[in-house]
Amino acid sequence: MHENERHRVILSAVEAKPFVSVAQMVEMTESSEATIRRDIATLHMQKKLRRVRGGAESVAPTAVTGLLGRPFSVNQSKHAAQKRAIGRAAVVLLEDGESVIINGGTTTFQMVHPLATRRCQVFTNSFPIAEHLLKQTRNTVVLPGGTIYREQNIILSPFDNDVTRNFYAKRMFMGCQGIAPLGIMEPDPLVIQSEQKLIGQAEEVVILADSSKFDKRSSLILCPLDRVHTVITDDRVKDAHAAMLESAGVKLIVARVSAAEETAEAG
Repeated sequence: MHENERHRVILSAVEAKPFVSVAQMVEMTESSEATIRRDIATLHMQKKLRRVRGGAESVAPTAVTGLLGRPFSVNQSKHAAQKRAIGRAAVVLLEDGESVIINGGTTTFQMVHPLATRRCQVFTNSFPIAEHLLKQTRNTVVLPGGTIYREQNIILSPFDNDVTRNFYAKRMFMGCQGIAPLGIMEPDPLVIQSEQKLIGQAEEVVILADSSKFDKRSSLILCPLDRVHTVITDDRVKDAHAAMLESAGVKLIVARVSAAEETAEAG
């Protein structure tokens, strides 16, 4: 990640939370601790944040608490070819008329283009997904109530009366922060609370995650692997990670990335 991108992620994080630790910034930017400490020092000198012991805080904290994690716009460029292949493979599972939940995220967003040929009932908490499906497809779109989180482009609510409990889906498609033997991992408690409600409304949970997610960890577990029906990932997945899913009884679908997409990604 380039310096300007790192600074944007760091500033977004400290605006969202009262305090962000160095370790959290390292995870969000995939950078070294030394790099993050230099970034904090630079932004402190520019008076864009306040350097404090173990991390940083906003110089003008807002009343509304935000979410941990990289902004949607930053994540969108990460592993783009793999995400497109995963999105295509996910839509293959769908049939016309099916009711589905598509959780917000940059990998699940890649389902919107192949969904142009389908007519499903889609419940989503993602603004970009809802907007594209409304403008470019004939799918029915349902949105929950709640608070809008601009950086991640999603709607979340801690309350039960947000329409979620009234929607039934055969499948829920969702991304994640990481996949480990203990389960599916996410960085933010509010995200976990919202996603657990959605999981309860679906017969099958389908995880869309590029192969890098198997090497990432978070401090919070969303659900155990035995609640997951299928994981769709790319063809760089390691044998050990495939074996982990098999031992947990999780179906694995490997989405192949074309040579042209690989070349475009490398460029």
